[in-house]
Amino acid sequence: MKIQYFKNTDTLYIEFRQADIAETRDLDEDTIIDLDAAGNICAMTMEHAQNRTDVPNLTFEEIAA
Repeated sequence: MKIQYFKNTDTLYIEFRQADIAETRDLDEDTIIDLDAAGNICAMTMEHAQNRTDVPNLTFEEIAA
């Protein structure tokens, strides 16, 4: 999994897994998802990320099952 924030365009890109992208769908005006051939979400792009998320305070925590 890879998360990238492009400050100059205020774009957040979250790659859940690497795969060949078969389809790209608009969820709304500022959110795009990339799907593989089986319909699994591979990535998500969010425009205007600072207004829609808490990008400056991004944290990652793995919780044991």
